[in-house]
Amino acid sequence: MGFDRKLLNSNEEILLDLRPHWWFVTPQVATVVAVLIVAGVAAGFGAPQVVFWIIAILLVLAVLNLAWRWLVWNGNNFVITTDRLVHRTGVVSKTGIEIPLERINTVFFNQSLFERMVGSGDLTVESAGEGGQQDFHNVRRPNLIQQEIYRAMEINKNQEFTAMAAAHAAAAAPAEAPAPSIPEQIEQLDQLRLRGVITEAEFQAKKTELLNRM
Repeated sequence: MGFDRKLLNSNEEILLDLRPHWWFVTPQVATVVAVLIVAGVAAGFGAPQVVFWIIAILLVLAVLNLAWRWLVWNGNNFVITTDRLVHRTGVVSKTGIEIPLERINTVFFNQSLFERMVGSGDLTVESAGEGGQQDFHNVRRPNLIQQEIYRAMEINKNQEFTAMAAAHAAAAAPAEAPAPSIPEQIEQLDQLRLRGVITEAEFQAKKTELLNRM
């Protein structure tokens, strides 16, 4: 399930929405495969019926364990938006961590030789605040995610700068002069009448129209 867009702030956009690396479920898949291999070997050697009952029970348990692990994988969101980094986990109940991009100081990644081969690794985010440091495991291509976080931080800074510039421009702009009141408009019309720009009839008609607005 993807990150719920209803949880986004105003003008916030999702840049990246990831699940853990497929290695997250590999041990459970390997267990199911191992039980199936044992079942095949037992069948080849003509094992007694009780052995197949035991294998069947082990297979059911292995499949249930794999199904649960998949649900955990599916409920694990690592999200980068234009405002923050969000990590949510849980199947029934949910727990989450949110780190505003402007509070992130440094991002590290760590990969063993095997993790580099499969494209997995760990990510560490250092930020200002009580949390200080957060570790994320089984991250897909953590070196690229590190770059994506820094790119998101740059976008966030540009948005803040644009918003501050717009606010400053709005504050510096001269306030619009208020529209003249009805008595002031009548006074202006009277001046036009005295100067002969409009006739007495025109003045009286416009004056009556303005007075009806009051």
